Amino acid sequence: MSVLTSPDQQLLMPDKTDPITSLEHIASGKVRDIYRIDENRLLFVASDRLSAFDVVMPTLIPDKGRILTRVAEFWFEQTAHIVPNHLLGSDISELALTAEEAEWLQGRSMIVKSLKVIPVEAIVRGYLVGSGWKEYQQSQSVCSIPLPAGLQLADKLPEPLFTPSTKAAAGDHDENISFEVLVDQIGQQLAEQIRDVSLSLYRYASDYALQRGIIIADTKFEFGLDEQGQLYLIDEALTPDSSRFWPVDSYQAGVSPESYDKQFIRDWLENLDWDKTPPAPVIPEDIVHQTQKKYNEALTRLTGTLQQ
Repeated sequence: MSVLTSPDQQLLMPDKTDPITSLEHIASGKVRDIYRIDENRLLFVASDRLSAFDVVMPTLIPDKGRILTRVAEFWFEQTAHIVPNHLLGSDISELALTAEEAEWLQGRSMIVKSLKVIPVEAIVRGYLVGSGWKEYQQSQSVCSIPLPAGLQLADKLPEPLFTPSTKAAAGDHDENISFEVLVDQIGQQLAEQIRDVSLSLYRYASDYALQRGIIIADTKFEFGLDEQGQLYLIDEALTPDSSRFWPVDSYQAGVSPESYDKQFIRDWLENLDWDKTPPAPVIPEDIVHQTQKKYNEALTRLTGTLQQ
């Protein structure tokens, strides 16, 4: 199935929950749906939903889930030397699915290890943009972390910043928390481990992506624990949904950068009279199509391939 299908097709796609009845549905996030395979394994399914400002849009981005899955699988493989991850495989042929279900799941699902999720989003910021830029203009800080004077929009930060946040349910907003609050919530040792692993992942991925023409301005990670307390990278990693990707060739400090991610949608939404609470506005077809192209460009630059 081609990644770039017609935007008209979005009207024919499932709206909220994928049509899977052969497996037990246990949870749905803003983008992903989770099913239980057995006691030790889950099926993570990347839908074509898109969220912005923590609100799920009513309009789907066709084949977005397949792009996210390809990019996440790529990074899981690339970063396994830094931290283990929950990915076990993507071959769904062993699962007792209907033909319709198998067709829908193909390319957008991952078989993963069942783990205890740590309820925090581990955000790493490498550049001054978004809410960080807004805060900096007011207080010369990002998430209350002091920064040097004189920085511009989209400037590279002196060092990447670890700025954790709460993990909100669909429709709720994530809230930034200090490292001290994180320590209070999950303990000193685990908080330090998540911080150090997140920064290592970001630095490795940033160097890798830069060689392929992409600046990773910021990103978020999620983690889980097994029964022995081993830390795992879970959910997705370094995708256009969880990161800001900027093209190197047009980057310029002081100017809002172009992007290969959903910042394009955020920018469109910022120009609307919308209070960033549900219901979200319908996304026009031309914006949908341009978003498809940007996601696909990120996939191509990072992995060197197009999804067929």
